[in-house]
Amino acid sequence: MTASPDVPAPDRPARDLTASEHPPAARSSRAGRDLGSAIAVGLGLGAIILVPLLTVRQTFVGVLAGATAVATWELRDALRRGAGIEVPLPVLLVGGQAMIWSSWPFGLRGLALSFVATALGCLVWRMRAGAAHYLRDVSAGMFTAVYVPLFCSFVVMLTVEPDGVGRALTFMLCVVASDVGGYAIGVLAGRHPMAPSISPKKSWEGFSGSLVAGMITGALTLTLMLGGQWWEGALTGALLVVSATLGDLVESLVKRDLGIKDMGRLLPGHGGLMDRLDSMLPTAVVSYFVLGLLVPMQ
Repeated sequence: MTASPDVPAPDRPARDLTASEHPPAARSSRAGRDLGSAIAVGLGLGAIILVPLLTVRQTFVGVLAGATAVATWELRDALRRGAGIEVPLPVLLVGGQAMIWSSWPFGLRGLALSFVATALGCLVWRMRAGAAHYLRDVSAGMFTAVYVPLFCSFVVMLTVEPDGVGRALTFMLCVVASDVGGYAIGVLAGRHPMAPSISPKKSWEGFSGSLVAGMITGALTLTLMLGGQWWEGALTGALLVVSATLGDLVESLVKRDLGIKDMGRLLPGHGGLMDRLDSMLPTAVVSYFVLGLLVPMQ
C-alpha cells in the first residue's frame, strides 16, 4: 500500500526542514498593496494630471473626458461581473462626454441639461431588452451617470475659472494629502477600526492622520494660490477629508455588494481607475461649492 502524502513512509523517517529548505513565504505590506507599483503608478498619474493643468489648462478637460470614459466602462464592467447588471453603456458614454464638455462653457446649466438628456436616454435605450430587470438596470445606469460623469464635471467647472489652476490643485492636493496621511498613520498606528464591516483596514487613527494632513495642505494651498485666509484653508481641508473618506467608504460598499475586490485591473498596485477616483469624485462637488463660498470669484 502506498503511503499517504501527508504521512512519511516507514523506510523514510520524517525529518525537520531547516529554515533554508522551507519555501519563502510571500511578503505583503500591512496596507495590503504592492507599494512599489502603487507609488510608480501614482507618480505617473500625477504627471498626466499636472502637465496639461500647468501648461494649457483647457487640455486638462480632455484628460478628464478620457478618464470619465474609462471609469464609466470600468463601473459598467464591475456591475455586470458582480451582479449581472446591464447598464445602457452607449448612452452613458455619449451622455458622459456631453456632461463634461457642456459644463465647460455653460456651467451648471449645461451640466443639468446634459444629465437630464442622459437620464432620458437610459430610460428609452433599456426598453429594447424588455421588462425583465428594467428597473434594476435603469437605476444602475442613473447611478453610473451621477457617480462618474456628473461628479467629474465639477472638476471641469473648477478648472475653467480664471483662477482654476489654484482651485483644481487645492482640491486634488487636499485629497492626495488625505490619502497619504491616512495611509501612513493607519499603517503605523491604526488600532481602532472606523467601519469594520465596510473597510476593515480603515482606522480612526488613520482618519486623524488624514485630517491633519488635509487641513495643513488646505491652509497652504488656499493662502498661497487663492489668496484666502489660513483658517478658511484649514476648514476646506477638513471638509474635503471628510468627503474623501465617505467617498472611499461608498465605493467599498459598492464593491462588497457586488462581491469584487477591485473595480478594474488597469493600474498595477491600485486596481482600476475607479479605485483611484473613489474619493476624488464626490469631493469634487464639495470642493466646487466650498471654494465658491469661501473664496468667491471677483
